[in-house]
Amino acid sequence: MAAAIATAGAVLWGWLWNERFWLPANVTWADLERESAGDGEVYPRAAHVLSAFPMAVVLLALRRVFERFIAKPCAIHFGVQDKLHRVQPNAILEKVFTSITKCPDARRLEGLSKQLDWDVRKIQRWFRHRRNQDKPPVFTKFCESMWKFTFYIFMFSFGLRVLWSSPWFWDTRQCWYNYPFQPLISGLYYYYIIQLAFYWSLVFSQFTDVRRKDFLMMFVHHLVAVGLISFSYINNMVRVGSLVICLHDVADFWLEAAKLANYAKYQRFCDLTFILFSAIFIFTRLGIFPIWILNTTLFESWELIGPYPSWWLFNGLLILLQILHVIWSYFIIRVAYKALARGKVSKDDRSDVESSSDEEDATSNSRKGIHSTSSNGANRINGHISSGQ
Repeated sequence: MAAAIATAGAVLWGWLWNERFWLPANVTWADLERESAGDGEVYPRAAHVLSAFPMAVVLLALRRVFERFIAKPCAIHFGVQDKLHRVQPNAILEKVFTSITKCPDARRLEGLSKQLDWDVRKIQRWFRHRRNQDKPPVFTKFCESMWKFTFYIFMFSFGLRVLWSSPWFWDTRQCWYNYPFQPLISGLYYYYIIQLAFYWSLVFSQFTDVRRKDFLMMFVHHLVAVGLISFSYINNMVRVGSLVICLHDVADFWLEAAKLANYAKYQRFCDLTFILFSAIFIFTRLGIFPIWILNTTLFESWELIGPYPSWWLFNGLLILLQILHVIWSYFIIRVAYKALARGKVSKDDRSDVESSSDEEDATSNSRKGIHSTSSNGANRINGHISSGQ
């Protein structure tokens, strides 16, 4: 029995690390080992990606320390409220809230108004505050965004420093010359493993962070990022992989800066940074990414090394990532259009907290007997900017 299990394990292990899947034709793991031993250079090894897990734990711990001792004092300094408004206890309204969780329709509002001798607007405000009372405060969102902003800008600066002197940064065909016998420099190794650890930390922390409406899409994005970084490292596509990572980082910290400004109620700075983020995101993800990255991974690599199984997988993940870029660009353009039309970034389809203006609009409509698609105006979302990578 033990021998059968060992044999099955050996077969599975051999299938998992099949050279014909991971490496181009006529290249074996032994060739890489021999090349590494011959010139003393370091090449990527599959075992290296395992070091990302303890590093992810370190990043999660570092994040907690950062949020407590740096982000929270900054939030207090900028006047970000730590707690939401607590509603006045009311057994009748609490019973209605428990049963429907949203603001009642106009007819029921009139009945509650007569029963409690409260103004309709006061009742709607009570329901809005009661819903928001169960949701994480802006204070928590500020701390999350400040951590991401700090990490993104640090890693973008570090990555740009590593890549600036690299020949493949200026000529993408250099990503494929003499592939896969391309030595791994120490700076590129740390850049790769820290980025992989960060995305693993996002996979874990997403279940405890403020939950967004695009939770599933962001979860898929993080897994695609983990898959891309891991696969490209194992089969030594770190050169083009580093370009992909750096290209994504260039827009991400602008988004977090816009969110921080929004939470701190610096509206003009929020508008400016969000418009900058929108322009950079669309230019890099819908312009540079397909022209610069997909062109070299699909066409230049085909010409220089030819396709093989893991090549197809790697490009499949990149195409999936590009599909996510298109989806996010659609939502970003919607928000940016509203920002330009109204003079500020005021709405976002991903937000979880409602604004008072939404409730007041619903109140005005209910008094006129107008019924919208959602009786409490919940389809008009408050403008806390939040978007994916």
